[in-house]
Amino acid sequence: MNTKEIHISDYNYELPDERIAKYPVTERDHSKLLIYNKGKVGEDVFYNLPKYLPSHALMVFNNTKVIQARLHFRKETGALIEVFLLEPAEPADYEQMFQSHERCSWLCLVGNQKKWKEGALVRMIEVKGQKLEVRATRRGEHGTSQWIDFEWSGGASFADIIDVMGELPIPPYLNRETQESDKTTYQTVYSKIKGSVAAPTAGLHFTEKVLADLDAYGIEREELTLHVGAGTFRPVKSEEIAGHEMHTEYIAVRRHTLERLLAYDAQAIAVGTTSVRTLESLYYMGLKLEANPDLTEEELHVNQWEPYDDGRCKMDDGRCVTPVKAIQNLIDWLDRHALTTLHTSTQIIIAPGYDYHIVKMLVTNFHQPQSTLLLLVSAFVHGDWHRIYDYALAHDFRFLSYGDSSLLIP
Repeated sequence: MNTKEIHISDYNYELPDERIAKYPVTERDHSKLLIYNKGKVGEDVFYNLPKYLPSHALMVFNNTKVIQARLHFRKETGALIEVFLLEPAEPADYEQMFQSHERCSWLCLVGNQKKWKEGALVRMIEVKGQKLEVRATRRGEHGTSQWIDFEWSGGASFADIIDVMGELPIPPYLNRETQESDKTTYQTVYSKIKGSVAAPTAGLHFTEKVLADLDAYGIEREELTLHVGAGTFRPVKSEEIAGHEMHTEYIAVRRHTLERLLAYDAQAIAVGTTSVRTLESLYYMGLKLEANPDLTEEELHVNQWEPYDDGRCKMDDGRCVTPVKAIQNLIDWLDRHALTTLHTSTQIIIAPGYDYHIVKMLVTNFHQPQSTLLLLVSAFVHGDWHRIYDYALAHDFRFLSYGDSSLLIP
């Protein structure tokens, strides 16, 4: 199969609006769980998930935290301008960004930008009892986004600023305003590292009790970080997926997590498509290091079509690099650079024709028609996605971010 020639129209299905969950169930772990096990389809309740997993296994979670990325400014004319934070520009490092004082810059989407022709946007806010003025200035276009410079006074960090003036960005297909409850329900219980503009929604079903049950069943848990960008909602508009450009997402993986992967022969159960994209990208980073051990962090970036290049996992001498060897290469690279965490990025697209290297089971929600996430699922279940989605539609499963979950075992 030539992956680039896939027609996105072949990955369409009828999703009635009433099947899109506008709100989560009252108790996270009481959502429904579809079980797809080697072609057989059944269902249960999510809190029983541990019963379906092998006792000696590694489960990998994305610990990113959704930020209050929607900032609203009102011009003197009364026009409301929305500035949507996409990714840090200066400083480019997420951790440094949120600790910034007095100034920083982001790449943003600007809503109602025709009304913002010139000058700075200004908003007065109160942070910890102190009144501050926040100014936003446009520096210019940067690809499909705008470079926005922010300035403020008073010693507050940028994390403080957006916690006060920002709004949590719930998905556009919910067709409703963000509510106070979303601040809790649209974060995973294990979210830690600020940076996402959308939640890794497969993780929303987990509770402390389910996590404790995983421990009791002997399933080891590890975390990595992939900051989910707004591109995750970008529809595929080209007829063939060759014309779709994937968004770049930033990842951080600790050396300890790589070591634990090695202990499990570089095999893992992934929670969510973001964990999948990170884990599978690690393979291609390790593959690149096999050919050139002296790459920089930037050069470890996985390009969209890299996994589909001729040879895929083969070196010049015809050897195939195993997942174990790829992970070991990354550990060795970290050691050579005296680093404890790998910071890099990925643009990987996973679609039918892709060979999975590390992910052996997947916990995921039900995705939009004609989306890259549905392509990823189809690749995982060897094209059998119709059976899964037909079952879910026929058995009252709820769809998308606040919807029900599935465990996929190909």
